[in-house]
Amino acid sequence: MNKFNRRDFVKSSALGVISTVSIPVLSVGCSGSKQEKLKEVEVPEILKSAPDGKPLKAGLVGCGGRGTGAACNFLDAGSGLQIVALGDVFKDKLDACRETLKEKGQQITDENCFVGFDAYRQVIDAGIDVVLLCTPPVFRPAHFAYAIEKGKHCFIEKPCAVDPVGARQILVTGKQAVQQGLSVISGTIRRSQKDCIETYRRVAGGAIGEIVSAHVSRMGGALWYIQRRPEWTDMEYLLRNWVNFCCTSGDHIVEQFIHEIDQMSWFIGDKRPVRAEGTGGRQRRVTGDMYDNFSVEYLYENGMRANCTTRQIAGCDNQTIIMVYGTKGYTNCYNKIWHLDGSLMWEYPAPKADDADQSMAVPDPFVQEHIRLITAIRTNRTINDVEQHVQSTLMAIMGRISAYTGKFVTWDQVMASDMKLGPETYQIGHVPNLKEEIPLAGTPAKV
Repeated sequence: MNKFNRRDFVKSSALGVISTVSIPVLSVGCSGSKQEKLKEVEVPEILKSAPDGKPLKAGLVGCGGRGTGAACNFLDAGSGLQIVALGDVFKDKLDACRETLKEKGQQITDENCFVGFDAYRQVIDAGIDVVLLCTPPVFRPAHFAYAIEKGKHCFIEKPCAVDPVGARQILVTGKQAVQQGLSVISGTIRRSQKDCIETYRRVAGGAIGEIVSAHVSRMGGALWYIQRRPEWTDMEYLLRNWVNFCCTSGDHIVEQFIHEIDQMSWFIGDKRPVRAEGTGGRQRRVTGDMYDNFSVEYLYENGMRANCTTRQIAGCDNQTIIMVYGTKGYTNCYNKIWHLDGSLMWEYPAPKADDADQSMAVPDPFVQEHIRLITAIRTNRTINDVEQHVQSTLMAIMGRISAYTGKFVTWDQVMASDMKLGPETYQIGHVPNLKEEIPLAGTPAKV
């Protein structure tokens, strides 16, 4: 594997900043207190649509719900955009996606619809400019590597991998993309969400002072699942129920909770944790081999701790909160900042639906990701957010490993780990050792 360090990568890439603005930031006191000027911070510019330019043809790899959504988001991002090729392991998924895209005026020919495990290669080789990689994340490293080898700009859905080996491969491929002048944007949507960006700009500018701690919670209902059918082989069951197996999804702490981990990490300055201390278990999930609850505390070099919890169990109270605390105040990382005494320091000025001025309305971040990508391509200002995507993925993987094993896991350990999940080969048929058993942390207690 190619060796390079963080500093070299930062120097050679735009790290997701394509068209930026640098604006003096003021913290606003609700009681008319004196305004404090904060330092200027660069943030991505939010546009209504991508600028006009050369027509761009895209191919979609992974035609499930998220892939179909990503293809629609791409088309909504500007003019002169087409989806011209589709690929999936399953024809029924491809056909459903094709029908949805037909409603958006996209007529994908039979010759450009590919089924099977090599479909990604056929899509990438179908004369496209951009590829949307939206399969289960276990496939992302191989698909991304081939796309960059073939000179394609990429949208890579989160997470970018399910194991340390795959995450490191993504990191290497990301550097190769920079060297080739190819743009890459990831599906960590909050970094493309206007109200979050404006809140971040103020926090990064010093509004809440030095960051001292964080608390993140994503409590949601039960995850979807599919019961096995008698006619399905092991592989078909694994892939149709992929979100419930760790080897294909990374467990829900990686596949879903990465959004909250990434947003928290962004607000604290993308600092790497030195250790993850995790617990978790399974109470209600009915298929697969994953947990349905995790609690992970991340320890940082300066002694700061971030507590992150997630749950997917029906019939419980739900909430999603991302709180970052500083020496001067705290924020919800979406649209509000408070003083330490609990009084409101600043709130994002979101307009009401009937307001004449809609300049501060929040555009769909799922579309905004593609606007940023297309803008980068058409303005020749390369965008690449691979490193932060990999870091957030590895943080989630650290938490999962710690919870599964009952051991604390360091950043250095996960970066050196040879863990690689999933079958050696992917083909329809038998999958060795496919068991629906959950990991058990620690060793049995002595009685």
